[in-house]
Amino acid sequence: MLERLKAPQWAGLALIGGLIAFPYLIALLTGQPIDSGVPKFWQGMLIQVFILAVFAMSYDILMGYTGILSFGHALFFGTGAYTIGILLKHAGWDLGSAFVAVIVIAVLQSLIVGLLSLRVSGVYFAMVTLAFAQMFFLLAEATDFRQWTGAEDGLQSIPVPAWISPTNERLRFYYLALGFAIVMYLLARQVVNSPTGRVMMAIRDNEIRARVLGYHTLTYKLIAITISGVMAALAGAFNALWNLNANPAVLSVGTTINALLMTIIGGVGSLIGPMLGAAVIQLLGYWLNFFFGPAWPLLFGIVYILIVLFLPYGIVGTWRLRGTSWVAMWRNRWQELARRRGDGVAQ
Repeated sequence: MLERLKAPQWAGLALIGGLIAFPYLIALLTGQPIDSGVPKFWQGMLIQVFILAVFAMSYDILMGYTGILSFGHALFFGTGAYTIGILLKHAGWDLGSAFVAVIVIAVLQSLIVGLLSLRVSGVYFAMVTLAFAQMFFLLAEATDFRQWTGAEDGLQSIPVPAWISPTNERLRFYYLALGFAIVMYLLARQVVNSPTGRVMMAIRDNEIRARVLGYHTLTYKLIAITISGVMAALAGAFNALWNLNANPAVLSVGTTINALLMTIIGGVGSLIGPMLGAAVIQLLGYWLNFFFGPAWPLLFGIVYILIVLFLPYGIVGTWRLRGTSWVAMWRNRWQELARRRGDGVAQ
């Protein structure tokens, strides 16, 4: 079985192995306990990367694989955060039941939003989804629901089971978030490689032709929105557990823009690309802020412009298009260098 694995699969397994060993490697390199100091800090950084990676991947299901541009994807992310927060804090539900409720509500919400929005397309669809997200944003900020949502202050001090406390059980939460990201990736890959996924990509490339071939494109776009919405809601729920709060910012247009940026930077229509884009945004943002302070957004904007100019299809997308030629070029240079060295020795 191992002999049948291709290079990308080996790379994926190596990456997962590296992420599993990462906390112990950092502890070994720094000489600090694994549950404190620098190791604990970097576990937290990667937890945020894992959560954002799933959120970005959910957006890629829409934009990259179905060709649907949404400006309101934060709607699902924020709803997942508030749902699990309210159920845990005010309703006293257990964690498993709360996650089931997040999935059910995300499915219903996705179907309603999809049925009401998919009557239009293009920028009109994007604006309708933005309107839905803004509506929920205003509801989250409304003082009428302060008892449940905390209004502009957000829902604070969400009670998280002690066994996954992000403060006291950081390492366990780290592996839980890593497992969550891996499972979501495998499920998403299964979807896009299925016959349904092929139809979704046909709609992205030419919806009229897909309709002429007999596919009910509205149904497949609803499936895409539902899958994407559930993934985003689960990411939002994990985000609430990690931060122990849910505030109106998770429903803002800025949250959707972040998902869009992560998808573009990593590579549209590649699944692994948006996950890589999440890592770039989170880690690059941290380092730029660390070295340059308040000026870091300006520098990040410059980096983003450079990525768009020199990697027009994102990191993964550009590699897929040009990687083979790059590898061949370096292989030829290496072989030429080895040949010259061989000729020099012979002389």
